[in-house]
Amino acid sequence: MKRRIGFLAMVLALAIVFTTLFGGITAMAATETRSFTNAAELFAYVHDGYNKGEKGPITITQGSLKAGVSSKTVYLVTLSGTEMVFNQSTELLTDLFSGFDLHNAYYCNVVRVITGKIPAGANLILAGHSLGGMVAQQVAADSAIKSRYNVLNTVTYGSPLLSVGNREGVVRRLGDVSDPVPFLSGRLFTNPITAIFGLNREDGGYYVRPITAHKTSYFREDLWGRYDITGTKFGSAKLTLDLSTRQFFQSPIF
Repeated sequence: MKRRIGFLAMVLALAIVFTTLFGGITAMAATETRSFTNAAELFAYVHDGYNKGEKGPITITQGSLKAGVSSKTVYLVTLSGTEMVFNQSTELLTDLFSGFDLHNAYYCNVVRVITGKIPAGANLILAGHSLGGMVAQQVAADSAIKSRYNVLNTVTYGSPLLSVGNREGVVRRLGDVSDPVPFLSGRLFTNPITAIFGLNREDGGYYVRPITAHKTSYFREDLWGRYDITGTKFGSAKLTLDLSTRQFFQSPIF
């Protein structure tokens, strides 16, 4: 009898250990979250779209935005920039079309992905680098997006001004002083004051290295860590993402 009780106790103990270990692992997998508090951290997340076309330049992740005492469920949409990949609409022709605020395949693909994957009425945060930041501004001004969603914030890194006057939500453009790309659009001539003075600038010390400034400055927390995830200098907004919901999407030319 004592042996039987001892055996049952051992089985029960093993069951508790098993449940604790594997139950804990399951819980960790189900709550795979990460919090972002500054623009440099968010840029690194945007940069994952540079993957040589293996996964695609567009990502969508569900999360929550905390600003002050309010908290909202949001969908973060990130867009990487120019990358020469076969049948991916991040090539130089798209730069040209987007730079003059014209429809292009990248822009159309982003609208298609958002409307197909995000429920109507949701809150959106858009973030993009270079070409991706230009397209993000076009998306924030798109009538179909504005009628179905609440675009809260658009954050761009090294991107020119686009779609001024039509964009929904708050737009923050970040640019290193040695990065010339934020001025390479037609809006520099039609709306020079906003194009120039609407850019939040920081000096990374790149001087005669404009390409390096465009590619690497925005990773630096010593520069962009002073901006929160909405692109507000000395802001306190915090974005918490459920990484298990992250999806990548292709953006074909045809």
